[in-house]
Amino acid sequence: MTPADKAALEQRLGHEFRDAELLALALRHASIAESRQKSNERLEFLGDAVLGLVACQRIYEKFPDLLEGEMTKIKSMVVSRQTCAQIGTDLGLQDLLSLGKGMKSPDAPLPPSLAAAALEAVVAALYIDGGLEVARRFLLPLLDERIVRAASSGHQENFKSILQHHAQQAYGATPVYSVLEEKGPDHAKHFHVQVRIQDRVFEPAWGASKKQAEQAAALEALRTLELMVLDEAGQAHLAKARKSSKPSETETAEKVAGPAREDATPSR
Repeated sequence: MTPADKAALEQRLGHEFRDAELLALALRHASIAESRQKSNERLEFLGDAVLGLVACQRIYEKFPDLLEGEMTKIKSMVVSRQTCAQIGTDLGLQDLLSLGKGMKSPDAPLPPSLAAAALEAVVAALYIDGGLEVARRFLLPLLDERIVRAASSGHQENFKSILQHHAQQAYGATPVYSVLEEKGPDHAKHFHVQVRIQDRVFEPAWGASKKQAEQAAALEALRTLELMVLDEAGQAHLAKARKSSKPSETETAEKVAGPAREDATPSR
């Protein structure tokens, strides 16, 4: 990392490091380190805890009427590997990582997990170098909107759970997921997954891991079943229940996702 890169990153982080080596360590992957102890893995472990603490406190403060289980669902979405990868990528951390030659390939992008790990390591570095308030000041602008969105979405992006509940309620069956194709090197594989319920097969979807691909395939199925809709920003929401004398498919989905709550509005 050049001095110019370091200065630009510190500006994005809102903190000038007293210990420059700490920031360098946060961006040192195990593939190039002398040992795993000298890579960013230990910082990643600590950063995961700091990120969880900041997110949990914010959720606790914003939603005084939510119970533990509901807060846990929001937290799991906000600090998920996918969210961390997105934030890390937006910050350009994957471009600043020190990597071994085997990790660099012109034919395949770096796996999102590297950006996620780098974010957690950088959070730990902020915490060690500047304290909890510095880490909190960096994280809250990145988490606040995601926390509100997770609380209002009604599903916390667990599309597989909603689809399974609906399939069992409506058809007495369990969704079956199949990997149709794999692409990319071992460290950056992408998966093409399809889901079927009994004899009905739904549109497949790609993901950077089997888990992500299965969630994406479940969302495709839910959209086909008109249980989920996408808004203008591309965010998924439970579809509004149709008026009917019988419970609609959407109402069935709401039983597992949880109905919209008046007390889920952020407190001020």
